[in-house]
Amino acid sequence: MAAKAQKQKGFALLIDPDKLKTKELNETIERAVWAGVDYFFVGGSLLLNDALEEVVALLKSQTDIPVFLFPGSLRQISHNADALLLLSLISGRNPDLLIGQHVEAAAYLRKSPLEILPTGYMLIDGGKPTSVSYISNTQPIPANKEDIAICTALAGQLLGLKLIYMDAGSGALQPISSQMIEAVSSAIELPLIVGGGIRTAEKVAQNIHAGADLVVVGNALEKAPQLMAEMVAACH
Repeated sequence: MAAKAQKQKGFALLIDPDKLKTKELNETIERAVWAGVDYFFVGGSLLLNDALEEVVALLKSQTDIPVFLFPGSLRQISHNADALLLLSLISGRNPDLLIGQHVEAAAYLRKSPLEILPTGYMLIDGGKPTSVSYISNTQPIPANKEDIAICTALAGQLLGLKLIYMDAGSGALQPISSQMIEAVSSAIELPLIVGGGIRTAEKVAQNIHAGADLVVVGNALEKAPQLMAEMVAACH
């Protein structure tokens, strides 16, 4: 909230533990430190191995950049991270992802040292089905329905959530439009996180100018890591 009031903008690098080997992760960390990345987000729709703890430990041992968990399930929790985005999928109607898994995890999370950040997660149509839409068994908000996005984000704010995260999903054909970002940002008082389908520094800058407080990029930088510095600079 303070960062939004002070108009501080941030860039988060999304790391999927399934996709990076140790050597690649070391190179990614070096690039992130040099580029001035503000946060690491760690998580994915699926975890096919047990690399989450290893990834978090490596990030924490080599940098001072805060590590936030972006969990796709209850299995994606590590006490070694700094914070956890407690995602409630408010754009969908799957009760398990609205509150069900949260009930199961509540006692465990209360005892953990993690900073818990209640987050309204909104999936926006990015032009093709994505892993998150399939795994969550929910329909995304249509890309041209700003009114639905506004009311969904407002509902999250009125429910007491602390962050709103609009995501087109990893590998989306189309990122979230500047028009929708501006509409939602103008309607809420909460910090707005935007991710999914962002492939260029120009789009990062557009999202920031439209009202995003934090831009998240993962898939594009797995394919073209040399763009990291340019994207971070466009954000800042």
